[in-house]
Amino acid sequence: MRSENTLFVGGPLDGRVLPVLVGPTGQPPKSYEVPVPDEAGGPPVVHVYLRAPVSGGGRLGLVRGWRYEYAPEGKPRTKLKWPWSKPDTPPRPGPDH
Repeated sequence: MRSENTLFVGGPLDGRVLPVLVGPTGQPPKSYEVPVPDEAGGPPVVHVYLRAPVSGGGRLGLVRGWRYEYAPEGKPRTKLKWPWSKPDTPPRPGPDH
């Protein structure tokens, strides 16, 4: 598999450049999790990094590279959006008949 040297910004890996495996499209994963074992023998602490484009791109706006930025709140939760799902907004109050 192919890997790409990627910069990590913030958190415990701040300033490090590590090789990250890229997928079939040539992009690294959207999130990168780093488990750190607990010294007391408890569950490991997981630090989460989210992929962000490196500044630049010129006139076409193409991304020239990626970096990972530390996300102290963890991985954002996303909800599946099916085409037939109803929106989460409450119904509008209508006139009483």
